[in-house]
Amino acid sequence: MVVYAESSSVLSWLFNEPRAAVVIEVLQAADAVVASELTGVECARAIHRLASRGLISRAQAATLLLEFESAAAQWDRLEVRERVIGLASGPFPVEPVRALDAIHLASVMVAREVWPELAVLSFDERVRAHATALGCAVLPGAV
Repeated sequence: MVVYAESSSVLSWLFNEPRAAVVIEVLQAADAVVASELTGVECARAIHRLASRGLISRAQAATLLLEFESAAAQWDRLEVRERVIGLASGPFPVEPVRALDAIHLASVMVAREVWPELAVLSFDERVRAHATALGCAVLPGAV
């Protein structure tokens, strides 16, 4: 199984939220993990936001960023380039789609050209619904 790791699932793991164990289980069971460059940006922004609000220390933020980079180094990272931007700018089977979600969904579409069996790992209900409309399996099965 090849898994597209969308930001909500990665953040759940990084922040050790209640569903983190599910994310770890899915990622460890995957033959390959794919993520957009956008996932890195969204994760970094979330970490910096928590640090700026004093909810985590700067040291904790640095540790979380290193944990992300260590994991992501093992993943196939999709660049946000012309093809992804073109697909993200076009219509989707179900509208409306938020801009950042459109980039994730377009990345999924590009990844499926290489990995047709790609499943989307996400806790974001909108991303899950749109991925399903694109014909993708979504993980975990129930949120």
